[in-house]
Parts: sequence; structure tokens; C-alpha cells
Amino acid sequence: MADCNPNCNTVAALLLAGGQRLRQSGIGSARLDAALLLMAVSGLGKTQLITHDRDLLPAEQCAQYFKLIERRASGEPAAYLLGWRDFWTLTLKVTPDVLIPRPDTEILVEAALQHDFKSVLDLGTGSGAIILALKKERPLCTACAVDKSEAALAAARENARLNGSLEVEFLAGSWFEPLGGRLFDLIVSNPPYIAPGDRHLTQNGLNFEPQSALVAADNGYADLREIIAAAPEHLTDGGYLLLEHGNTQHEITAQMMSKRGFTDIVGIKDYQGWVRCTQGRYYHH
Repeated sequence: MADCNPNCNTVAALLLAGGQRLRQSGIGSARLDAALLLMAVSGLGKTQLITHDRDLLPAEQCAQYFKLIERRASGEPAAYLLGWRDFWTLTLKVTPDVLIPRPDTEILVEAALQHDFKSVLDLGTGSGAIILALKKERPLCTACAVDKSEAALAAARENARLNGSLEVEFLAGSWFEPLGGRLFDLIVSNPPYIAPGDRHLTQNGLNFEPQSALVAADNGYADLREIIAAAPEHLTDGGYLLLEHGNTQHEITAQMMSKRGFTDIVGIKDYQGWVRCTQGRYYHH
């Protein structure tokens, strides 16, 4: 760990030392993460890091900063160290009880907003990222979200409050279990879809995130299959199901939708050109 000493307690020196330590550990966002962690510890804003670069920070803040740098260097996600993550137009509280919202999931939000809907259901809501983004954009819609984790629901409810007291009904349970016979115009979900033992689970800090929200049996398809099987019973006529999945899972996901009677099935690409979401429409004949 870098030492806190008279030569390394100015804002500029701390940023330099922290960034170098993270780069040495292979952190691609080293400079940004060092700045965010220093801002969190010092209370300084982004501009102040530049305009106050020669300011001296107290020894206890230096020590706290370098502890966070070491945790980040070990692979712990910056969002957990900071306690928040930006998503869509929201700033969300994140804890180790929920997945960290990622930019790729904004693709699902964008796709959902292409449709007119009066009611929307989010399955496995986690931090509430998807349902809160949709409610923010469509304030008049009826919004409901389900998660089996009480800790995740607590974080989601807090995020609803922190982002303008957004009115969302949060229910505890597994997938459609707590919904009875309720119907929705749109169902969205970012369910677990990584196969057990997948090498990606040890990369990019995923080992710090809740494995139950990442890993699914049947080579990653178990939860996708369960949602697809039950979704028609909870969709209005012509309603849409929109699922996020891994970058090689579109074909099988689309096949499962087709066999269940979905039509107008399309894949939606992420910013890197991978098909990361599959959408289908269901008509009750």
C-alpha cells in the first residue's frame, strides 16, 4: 500500500499515486476510479480536483483513500466502494446485495421505450435500474417490480425514493409468483444467464457481485426458459416480452420464444454490435 507522507498528501500527488497503483493492477479505468475515490473521501468535486490540486489533505483522509485504492486494485468494483452508480438519467444506490447497473442494460430501456405501454413489469429488479428508468420516462404508467431478495428490494425502494419518489410497486417472490393473474403490456427482465463455472465469473469484479443474480442452470438458460414459459399468462393481448441475455444466447432464446407462441421476435444489439436483448410479442388467439 502507498504510504501517506508529506510528499504524497496533496490532491495532485494522491491522484497520481492512486492512478499508478490501479494501472499496475490492470484496472482499465484507473485514472477515473482514482478521481472518484478521492472525491468520495475528500468531498471535493471534479473541478476542485483541478483547482485545488495543491491542497493538502488530512492524514486520515489519505489513509482512507489508499485503503480504497487497494480494495479497487484487488478487483472490488468501484461502484461498491462508492456506494452509487449512474444509470440512464438516474443515480442509483448500489450495495453488494444487487448487481451493478451497466450501460449495456440501457439498451433494454431504449428498446422498451419504443413501445406504448400503460403497464410494465420488471422481473428480478435488483437495484431497480430498469423499472425506475422506465417510470422516469413514462410517469403515467403502472409500474411493478419483483425480486426474491428482500435486501435487493430494500435498495430498489430506496432508489425510487432518492430519484424523485417514483411510484413503483415492489413485490417479493420468484419471477411471476406474487402476481396472481395480473396482466401487463410490457414485461422486461435482466435475469441470471451466465452458465455455472463460466470463466467470466472471475473477471471484471463479477466475483464480488451476488452470484444468484448472475448464474443460471442449464448452461445459463434456466431462468430465461422459466420466464418465457410463464410470460404469456401475464401479458395483455399484443403485449411485449423483452429479455437481456449473453452475447451468444439470442438464437436459443428466440427459439424458446417462438415455440411458446411469441411472434415479431427480434434481436437488439448493444453498443459493441452484439445481440444482447431479444424481444417478442404475444397475441392471445
